[in-house]
Amino acid sequence: MFIAIARPAVEPEGPDAVAVPGSPLIPQVSPRALHARLLENAALRRLRGQERRRSNRMEDADYWLHAAPVAVRKAAALREERSFAPLP
Repeated sequence: MFIAIARPAVEPEGPDAVAVPGSPLIPQVSPRALHARLLENAALRRLRGQERRRSNRMEDADYWLHAAPVAVRKAAALREERSFAPLP
């Protein structure tokens, strides 16, 4: 019986060192695009929290309304780390 040891069809590349074979490649985004994505994520979290509050799901609302400022802090930290122009 012969056993052929073949390399996987997809090799990990870039920042994702533990890529699963067959998973899509994670594109490198610019710091500005990442900053914009984090701010959009914060806005969506806040909207989700408000929606949960209107539905009387207070526990979920508290979680999402707490998660929104966390995303804003991550965006601010990225801005400081990448030496963007300071925010007013």
